[in-house]
Amino acid sequence: MLEKKEHHYERAVLVGLITRDQNEEKLQEYMDELEFLAYTAGASVEKRFTQKMSQPDSKTFVGKGKVEEIREFVKEHDITTLIFDDELSPSQLKNLEREIEIKILDRTNLILDIFAQRAQTSYARTQVELAQYEYLLPRLTRMWTHLERQRGGIGMRGPGETEIETDRRIIRDRISLLKEKLKTIDRQMSTQRNNRGKMVRVALVGYTNVGKSTLMNALSKSEVFAENKLFATLDTTVRKVVIGNLPFLLTDTVGFIRKLPTQLVESFKSTLDEVREADLLVHVVDISHESFEDHIKSVNEILQEIEAHKKPVVMVFNKIDDFSYDQKGEDDLSPVTKKNISLEEWEKTWMAKSKFPTVFVSAITKKNFSEMKKMLYEEVLKIHISRFPYNDFLFEYYDDIE
Repeated sequence: MLEKKEHHYERAVLVGLITRDQNEEKLQEYMDELEFLAYTAGASVEKRFTQKMSQPDSKTFVGKGKVEEIREFVKEHDITTLIFDDELSPSQLKNLEREIEIKILDRTNLILDIFAQRAQTSYARTQVELAQYEYLLPRLTRMWTHLERQRGGIGMRGPGETEIETDRRIIRDRISLLKEKLKTIDRQMSTQRNNRGKMVRVALVGYTNVGKSTLMNALSKSEVFAENKLFATLDTTVRKVVIGNLPFLLTDTVGFIRKLPTQLVESFKSTLDEVREADLLVHVVDISHESFEDHIKSVNEILQEIEAHKKPVVMVFNKIDDFSYDQKGEDDLSPVTKKNISLEEWEKTWMAKSKFPTVFVSAITKKNFSEMKKMLYEEVLKIHISRFPYNDFLFEYYDDIE
């Protein structure tokens, strides 16, 4: 019997900057998220390095002194991976690799790596591979000359063509091939969407790891993969859901994130088409996360970017079972902050007065689920009646939805 091998985590260090556009509090939020990304990818974070600068150094992102400090720590503690919170330019990456001779990643590269690990279907793998090659092309250096010679051999190389130029040509050819493959799959998926008839389509959207897949499983009684890691779901899943006697299609989509790589937005265009073509969006928010308001803003920005921001929305604040706060004492005169507002108080703030129907639930314990189902029923029914005004009598309002 084979022994079960323990998972090997790479020893990593994180690097981030406090700038004019990003104060220390905001940086810590980003670094917390970066650490979770690193953990999801399979790294153990040993230390964080931060520096205050008006803007990133054009040569090495951080200053010379900080580079030296990082290099000494890396050597002393056997660190294998260095991860930067922002995207590095090709020249910054090249200079850093020369100064600190270990594997160097930036936030974009790390997210791409997680997507590569998580992609299950041929379609998702093709989208990720395209995004990786488009990220890699301008960053080719001597370290990449191990690429497979798909067009190599005697007589196939131009006069005086270097290995790196050959690699660039191979990557450009591969990008063209992948784009053609995606066009074919996009046509097939568009046909599939059209073949679903006129049934109302509802898409779950939200920041990554807010519980969309868990909510999907609870509503559709299916077994969509769900895990407490970032980007647990990459492949779009569509399930038929019936509330009362009203059927509709529910779609689980890839989670959004701050600083989402532009390569991924482009290569996942067809996945995002599910959001773009939905009749109703269910915006799921992790109310237990201290930065949930920033998450809402990031999701709304991406919805605007893909031109899906004018659709009807139901706001679902999930994970109320995980919500916690520091209760202020009666004699505590310090100002109220996010950390000492109770869930009941949150429910009375701008969220309750939102122009969108809003509900607070727990996908795990099913608390307030009947309230959410009634809300979904009402919103789907509005769309259904506008589409089929002649059969609205078939769907009387259900008070006994559970």
